[in-house]
Formats: sequence, C-alpha cells, structure tokens
Amino acid sequence: MSSSKSLRSQSELEKQMTAAANATGESSDEKKPTILVVTPEITYLPEGMGNMAQRMSAKAGGMADVSASLVSALYDQGADVHVALPNYRRMFNMDVQAVHDREYNRVRENIGVERIHLAEDRIFYHRDEIYADENLRVALAFQREVINHIIPRVRPDLIHCNDWMTGLIPAVAKRFGIPSLITLHNIHTEKVTMAEIEDRGIDAAEFWQHLYFERAPYSYEESRVHNPTDLLATGIFAADHVNTVSQTFLHEVVEGRHSFVPDSIKNELANKHYAGCASGILNAPDVSYDPTTDSALEFKYDHENVAEGKAINKQKLQESIGLNVNPNAPILFWPSRLDPMQKGCQLFADILYETVSDYSGLDLQVAIIANGSFQKHFKNIVKMHGLEGRVAVVDFNENLSRLGYAGSDFMIMPSRFEPCGLPQMVSPKYGTLSIAHDTGGIHDTCEHMHHDGNLGNGFRFQHYSPEGLRWGVDEAIGFYKRSPEDKERILSRVMRESAERFNHTTTAAEYIKRYETMLGCKIGK
Repeated sequence: MSSSKSLRSQSELEKQMTAAANATGESSDEKKPTILVVTPEITYLPEGMGNMAQRMSAKAGGMADVSASLVSALYDQGADVHVALPNYRRMFNMDVQAVHDREYNRVRENIGVERIHLAEDRIFYHRDEIYADENLRVALAFQREVINHIIPRVRPDLIHCNDWMTGLIPAVAKRFGIPSLITLHNIHTEKVTMAEIEDRGIDAAEFWQHLYFERAPYSYEESRVHNPTDLLATGIFAADHVNTVSQTFLHEVVEGRHSFVPDSIKNELANKHYAGCASGILNAPDVSYDPTTDSALEFKYDHENVAEGKAINKQKLQESIGLNVNPNAPILFWPSRLDPMQKGCQLFADILYETVSDYSGLDLQVAIIANGSFQKHFKNIVKMHGLEGRVAVVDFNENLSRLGYAGSDFMIMPSRFEPCGLPQMVSPKYGTLSIAHDTGGIHDTCEHMHHDGNLGNGFRFQHYSPEGLRWGVDEAIGFYKRSPEDKERILSRVMRESAERFNHTTTAAEYIKRYETMLGCKIGK
C-alpha cells in the first residue's frame, strides 16, 4: 500500500485544488466544467488526452466500452474530460509510471494538461485481469488514490462513477459539494466496515454521514467497527443521479421483479427513481463490431451485399469449428458466457437435441463459442446423441466469435435477466437475428419480427421456459424458410437500422444531456 495521506477537511481539499489551479496557470473563472470519469476499466482513449492515451486498455465487460465511448464523445465535443483509472501495468504492457510522472510535471510547469490520471498501488501493477482475486482490496486502493490525489488534482465540476468499485466516491463528492452520477452496469456489491476503509488509507470520518450502512447508524464511533457499509448502495444513496444501462432493467429492479437484487439496492434505486433522479441509458457495442471493417471476417460486407457476405462467412465458420459445410443449413449461434445463473443455458440444453432432430431436414446447426461452467453439459449432449458436425461447442475466441456473428443466421440469448446485454445489438449489425427472452435491455433493443418483415430485428419470447425458447426458435425457422429475395430485403433493413441505432455516439449523447442538466450549462463546444 502507498503512504497516501487522507483528506482531513474541506479546507485542506480546497488548498490542494487551489495549488493545482496555480500549477496549471488557470483561474477558476476561466475553466470550462470539468468532468472526471472514474472507471476500473476502459477500452481506448482519444489521442489528444495525453501521451498515455493509446497505451490504455483494460477490459472485463461492457463498462470498458461505455467508458471509452463516453470519454471519446466528450473529448470530441471539446469538453474538459478527465479519466481516473488504476495503473494496470502488466495489462497496459508497459511501465507507464515514467510517462505519468513526466506528463504531470508538464502540468506543473504550465506546458500542457494530461487528462489520464492513474491510481498507483502495487496491487494493480501485476494483475492479468480486472476482476479476479482481492477485488475488495483493489477497489479500496483505487478509491483511496482517487479521493486523496486525483480529485484534488483535477478539481472536477462533476464526477461520473461506475459500479460498486467506485461506490465511495459519490459520498466524498457529496461531502465537498461536487455533483456526481453513478452508472450501474450490474448489481454486484461488497460490504466493508469504516474501520477497514480507514485501514486502507481513506478517512471515512470525513464523509460517513453519506454512507449506506447495514443498519441505521447512531454515531461514527458506534458504527465504525460493527456496522458494515454497502458499497453499491452507498454510491446510489450519495449520488445526485443514478442510471442503469437500460430503462426496462431499472423498472424491473424498482418493481422488485428480480429476487437476486438485495433490498438495499432495490430500495435506494426506487428512492432515486421516484425522486426523478434515476434513468436508463443503453450501452452500445464497441465500434470495431462492424462487418464492413471487421478483420476477423473471411469476407467484409454491408447491407447491400448481406446475402453474399453471410454465405462466405458461413462456410468459413463451419470449417473453423467442425460443422458440416452446407450453405443451406440454418445456424443458431450462442455467443454469451455459459453462466447458468443468468444466461438461460438450461433452457437451451433442454431443447437442443429435440430441436436439432426436428429440423434435421434443414440440417439445422448450432455453434456454441463460449466459456463457462455449463459448457461441459453441452459437450455431453453432443457426445451422448452423436451430434458431431451438427453441434459445435468450442472455447471462446474473439475472432471466432466475430465470425459467428457474421456466419450464423440466428443468435440465441435466453437470459433470465439482462441489465443491458450487447449480443442482441451486435447481431443485427451483422445481419443475424436474435432469439431472445423479453427482459431488461433485451426488451429495449430487440423487437419481434413483424409478419411482413418491415418492422422488428429478432424473435422475442415472453415466457422464461424451454417451451418459450422453442417457440422463438420455431418463429426464426419460419423466417428462414422465406424466399432468398425476401430475406435479403429484410436483413438489409435490419443492418441499416442497427448501424444507425446501436452506436457509441447515441449512448454518449444521452450521458452528455444528463451532465448538462445536472450542471445547468453546456459542457463542450
């Protein structure tokens, strides 16, 4: 652990901010509103944000893509946007400390501004992945550096936090009168006492009134050791605005439709919602998911040559994963991790053999390109029923997965719940139609195909059951039996509409609107 000193008072914070302002030669009257995005992960950053920008990439899920797109859009609009990120030296594949120190010295010497702020602690340096062991210690070390060093250096006008690993930051922001927003990408949380927080170098006594405790606190002293605080609930409780990554998932949580959501999260999110301080803003797929430029494809294509493009990529997919090469075989593609708690693996396992058997006349095929605890069950089904050549179950590989989107006809996504989901947005961009359960972000992004094909981008089933999923598959196969000309017309429309709808520019614009409402002013050009 580094020897960071905790912030002891508001006056001390103000002194540090004033010193930072003097170092940059910028008066508070001249500065544009400054946005600080605090995120444990990000995929890319604009070059103009500093010399470290193109060296930063640490991704575990959709949060990385959303953070990257938002920062890029803010920067493009001329906003004074900064990013706080752990210094994952091994994942960044370089020792960024020298670059970081050099750029910070340039700030102090009035030469320029580095907008990437790396939280420093040995616990980050040698990690191979973001979420692994010691997640709570990692989260506390990250927040310690943000609270004690990065906030005083940046002097933000608004702080945007992400998930439980940044849950203390809104409480600190509230203490010092800085507006904050927290985005919930999922509902995972951790609990920790103030004593543990302070042991990691964060002065919880400064902002303990803005924490969410397991039970009502009587005083700081009484609650310090034996009354844990819920990190995600704290972020929701203390933030000025909260957003989930889809509008429907927000309503589902508030209405208590998911038993796995803790009461602390549900109740605090409901309070924010009914106070008009919560919203849903959809994620978007990474910009690299584009069949016109995707280097993983055998043949790049767009909405004007969708039939040709998918045919060539289908053959390559079949050859690559051991399916029978048959240009007329409909392919069902499973891209999501094989997580039986969320993703509905059991539903697909229950109908797999019967579905493949019932549609043997069409030579229906299944491509499962995913890792997870349920993978072995699918492999056992293939072995037990001799489905080799008809059903392929292989480990996740980024290039294979992208080929799966391009070469398959339908994407299977029977999720029990889905805060947002990305496969149902990626698939139609590649001319692949989703077969998905009507929940959360799927409801907001996947519309059931109209009988004439003029509306809809997939097949959405209502009942979370094997029967519901089979109904969706049957609807999809009905579509597959349409004439080639009719299918190409419809898929061309779906691809064109999806490219316009599911993109980072649209997502970032929603966040920017929210920022401007919170600040009461424009933040960019």
